[in-house]
Amino acid sequence: MLFIEAPNHGAIRIGFFLRFLPEPLRYDNEFDGKAQRMEHEEIERESMEFDIVIVGAGPSGLAAAIRAKQLAEKNNNEINVVVVEKGSEVGAHILSGAVLDPSGLDALLPGWREMPGAPVDTPVKSESFKILGSAGSLSLPVFAMPPMVKNHGAYIVSMGNVCRWMAEIAEGMGVEIYPGMAASHLLYRDNGSVRGVVVGEMGIGKNGERKDSYEPGMELVGKYILIAEGVRGSLAKQLIQRFELDAGRDTQKFGIGLKELWEVEPEKSRPGHIQHTFGWPLKNDTGGGSFCYHYADGTVALGFVLHLNYKNPYIYPYGEFQKFKTHPEIAELLEGGKRIAYGSRAITEGGYQSVPKLVFPGGALVGCSAGFVNVPRIKGNHNAMLTGMMAADAAFDAVSAGREGDELVDYQDAYDASPVRAELKKARNAKPLWSKFGTLFGGIGLSGIDLWINTVFFGFSPFGTLSHGKSDAEATEPAADHKPVDYPRPDGVITFDRLTNVSFSATNHEEDQPAHLLLKDPSIPIDVNLPTYAEPAQRYCPAGVYEVIADDDGANPKFQINAQNCVHCKTCDIKDPSQNILWVTPEGGGGPNYPNM
Repeated sequence: MLFIEAPNHGAIRIGFFLRFLPEPLRYDNEFDGKAQRMEHEEIERESMEFDIVIVGAGPSGLAAAIRAKQLAEKNNNEINVVVVEKGSEVGAHILSGAVLDPSGLDALLPGWREMPGAPVDTPVKSESFKILGSAGSLSLPVFAMPPMVKNHGAYIVSMGNVCRWMAEIAEGMGVEIYPGMAASHLLYRDNGSVRGVVVGEMGIGKNGERKDSYEPGMELVGKYILIAEGVRGSLAKQLIQRFELDAGRDTQKFGIGLKELWEVEPEKSRPGHIQHTFGWPLKNDTGGGSFCYHYADGTVALGFVLHLNYKNPYIYPYGEFQKFKTHPEIAELLEGGKRIAYGSRAITEGGYQSVPKLVFPGGALVGCSAGFVNVPRIKGNHNAMLTGMMAADAAFDAVSAGREGDELVDYQDAYDASPVRAELKKARNAKPLWSKFGTLFGGIGLSGIDLWINTVFFGFSPFGTLSHGKSDAEATEPAADHKPVDYPRPDGVITFDRLTNVSFSATNHEEDQPAHLLLKDPSIPIDVNLPTYAEPAQRYCPAGVYEVIADDDGANPKFQINAQNCVHCKTCDIKDPSQNILWVTPEGGGGPNYPNM
């Protein structure tokens, strides 16, 4: 008998759903060690059946769950919805800036401003845009910025807390939410459509053998499965490949976002103020910038985003972030303050050109699993909510009509006619222009001109639709073509070493479990990546997961994976130049436990 601890509902007994699987489970991912261990075994699992199964309790997944229940109530109908979340609690793995465009909440919960406990209470009051030099800055006139990138009417929020609040609303409507339950495998019907996911498998040791504490997990089977894992989700990646959802689409692009939460001295707090910067310490050919958001409680969200299409393998994103904090204007803000949290997350940046087909037999991709971030706006949470709602509309109608396992074409059609797609289309050339022409010498300026022409004056882009070109992995050039980058040693006051900062993410994994960071070919890090690219995994990882260790004279190098440090940012899965690293889910509840991020 298996029990699941559900928030506010105690332990739920689900043993009466027990059934026996007549055939071995088969999984799509040939490199998934867990799947390989079970490939030839008959597994006895418990099973629960739902109308809609949602993987991921982020803004898109929770919006989908709430919307489905709203429709059921409106139509005097019943619909069973479950949300599974790999984090130890809802919000534990949510990391975003964040300045929230409230249009998503307005559509989902029109009366949210009057609802008790809504953690959306710091409206943007002022904003600034700056280009940084090594010792000073140049302020850009806000009035000259395209209207799309301005933040009037937006709110500074912790998206982790927004998701916790949304989860309470969903549970109050009857949605079942199971945190600490990683969806590790997809299940398929005989006709090839997706029928469910395996969740909650635990108790396998490092050697692949079952421990005494082994739990086989269970099947969550649904008429439709909505994938809301966030950026570069392991299941979404498999589905995109299996069903060729990216056929005819441009390469997906990514950035890495690093964030610290600071308590600043009271006189330095400016509740409602936001600041974005470009330039130093990044060079012209390396895209990225910073954000600084002042909450009402005296804390400041300080973050740094670096586009992962950088060429120089010696670039160290975490080091760039720490170096940025030594800028006189930033250091002055932080002096006398206290860092209270740290985290990192990849960001989808491909936008309009890179959004895959959203539906597959048996389900759909929503939110950042598909990638709806508007790069010049630095926003995507509202689009995540809106796409979750669209998918829920289509799934509810399909279930009500007695269907299951087919493609939710109404969701794809709704997206194609939606404000989400229209918004992304208007901003489609900002990232390619930035990548092609650099930050200071044309990219930002041309992007601004394009947005003015496209969003205000004429409604079209003079550039047409530009391509992103190479993937971020392919953009990495040999180390011989570049020079190492010098990064200052952390002072322990304003700047910090990587592992110390990881401790402020409250990251934890069960150590006696198989590594969730897999190498397709274990020889590649030392035989290929080290001589060719100076093994960039040592640097692009924001948590110190990857190390090259050697003798004192540099002989006998070995590649070491410290999987317990992983903050689940997925950067390694994206940026590895050999595409040799595969990120899969660890046991549920592992990873960071972000507070107020």
